[in-house]
Amino acid sequence: MNVTLPKGKKIYFSSDNHLGAPTINESRPRERKFLRWLEMARKDAQAIFLMGDLFDFWFEYRTVVPKGFVRTLGKLAEMRDEGIEIYFFVGNHDLWMNGYFEDELGIPVFHDPEVFTINDKKFFLGHGDGLGPGDKGYKRMKKVFRGRFFQWLFRWGHPDIGMKIAQYFSVKNKLISGNDDHIFLGEENEWLATYAKRKLEKEHFDYFVFGHRHLPMTIKVGENSTYYNLGDWITHFTYGVYNEESGFELKEFEK
Repeated sequence: MNVTLPKGKKIYFSSDNHLGAPTINESRPRERKFLRWLEMARKDAQAIFLMGDLFDFWFEYRTVVPKGFVRTLGKLAEMRDEGIEIYFFVGNHDLWMNGYFEDELGIPVFHDPEVFTINDKKFFLGHGDGLGPGDKGYKRMKKVFRGRFFQWLFRWGHPDIGMKIAQYFSVKNKLISGNDDHIFLGEENEWLATYAKRKLEKEHFDYFVFGHRHLPMTIKVGENSTYYNLGDWITHFTYGVYNEESGFELKEFEK
């Protein structure tokens, strides 16, 4: 996909807000901070990429979506109505999206990594879960979670019961989270950096941008290629920003 970036405009990237964790009320201060970030980005954003796990859990029933998050959804709707491009990549906590963002907010949703060309630069974008070597147990379970039969089965339960089950697994169980302890493994052992290097063997990309690891990272993976991890909005409050003059930068939002 192509995004045209006019002079003076910027592209913003955010990941791993986990709104609703551990409870909606406890996550509300973080949500307010994220809303202030959206207002900041609103001033000069050509596009905003939400790179997964915006919610700690999300499941779309046929006529029901999870309670809460009205402030965030409303702000995204306002910005989209103003013409700001917004793209959403599902994470491992909010992978059960099935049309609500597209139909209600006009925001495209991606369930797999996607290549974007921003002016003349190639970006490989994705949440990051299930990529690279290792974590085979989670990769197997991810296929189950994404399967139509599992989603059909889950949808037949009452939403109140389904949400309680999902919240338990989201917080307690690595079957959803993956084997990810959010500890820096070193440049040679970071599996998303390894994944990026393997992709470069077949095709050039200027930037690899992922979330999932909850750690802001900048790792050179090729002579003219860099992997960035966006960090999170739980501990680091970091985000990515790109423009023609400065290239890609990781920043911390302090307001």
